[in-house]
Amino acid sequence: MTARTLPHDDYIEAVYAALENAGLPVQDAFTEDSETRGLYCYLNAVITIDLVYTSHGEDWPHGLLFIWEWHTGIEADQGEPDRGPVWLFAEAKSDGSNEYPTVLPVYGYASPAAVVQAARKVIAREIGPGSFNGISSARWDGELIGGSWDQADELNAACEAWGTDESSQ
Repeated sequence: MTARTLPHDDYIEAVYAALENAGLPVQDAFTEDSETRGLYCYLNAVITIDLVYTSHGEDWPHGLLFIWEWHTGIEADQGEPDRGPVWLFAEAKSDGSNEYPTVLPVYGYASPAAVVQAARKVIAREIGPGSFNGISSARWDGELIGGSWDQADELNAACEAWGTDESSQ
């Protein structure tokens, strides 16, 4: 995680722990606030799952990324995401890059158990990536997976406060 505290640190730590407890080996995890086009910041986190030493290692030889983002919505009219959170996933490549992210069918403040359940479905290829020409919806016939995190209201308030402060700069 980052050296300074961000609104989503505790949430991502809870998801990290749930993935580890479910036997999905987390290789790396971090949270940060990032710039988009150098114009505004957004919150994000990336959790890398290393599947090389599991029964799915041949299917996902370089692992999977699970990405959480919270956007201010400032540039939604210019193709940037709407205000709020979203979970994404992407396949890691051998050169350290990744495929285009695909929206994961969970709530933006999904419970850690829901993220684990969705991750298992991605690993088993029950949920597939969308088109590879930008962020897209997953190939998935089901509903949203699982429920929201029990601390979603507090996390939402902290992210909104961060977003209001960011928008005022």
